[in-house]
Amino acid sequence: MSQDQDFHVGERGTGQPEITQFEPSPFKKGRPPEPLHFEVNIVAEAHERQKKSGVVQVNIPGFSPAKLYCDEQTPVGDDTAPPPLAFFSAGIAFCLLTHLTDILTARKIDITSMKIEQRIRFKTNLSTMRDLGHTTEGACEGIESHVIIDSPEPPERVQALLEEAEGACMAHHALRNPLPWMTCLVHNGTELDKREGVGPEER
Repeated sequence: MSQDQDFHVGERGTGQPEITQFEPSPFKKGRPPEPLHFEVNIVAEAHERQKKSGVVQVNIPGFSPAKLYCDEQTPVGDDTAPPPLAFFSAGIAFCLLTHLTDILTARKIDITSMKIEQRIRFKTNLSTMRDLGHTTEGACEGIESHVIIDSPEPPERVQALLEEAEGACMAHHALRNPLPWMTCLVHNGTELDKREGVGPEER
């Protein structure tokens, strides 16, 4: 922790993310049975050492913009905020809990308590190989989610709850399926590089 015990996660944003490289899509209300399409936009900036901040906005009406803070551990950072992978991991668990809660409420499923214990394994040569002149590489090696539910409901109804929630959870969909991706590099206002594909980038 930082010496003054000052730890920032986030706060309500005072304005929208200031997007310059693309036009955020306007929200369009879905017409049943068509799905609702929406997007989450973020502008993240680097500050001194490993400190970062970002303004993120879900474009569905009713969601306020949020300003989030990010840092790394000492000595490379100052441990003033969660690291990026903490937000990534928490988002996966929270998203699944959102859908579990939504479905059990809609289906009137009686739940006494519910929590997720989750482990995500990563690997990186950041701390071992860069000093030897090697390119930095990293990967996500796997995720396990333990959904722990206490309920008077029969097991098959709780099982059906999880299966429906996993099918509805957009974070879990992103984990399990190849997705279109694009990375664009803009240097001094000029686009230098643009790479895109579907699924994991081949090395």
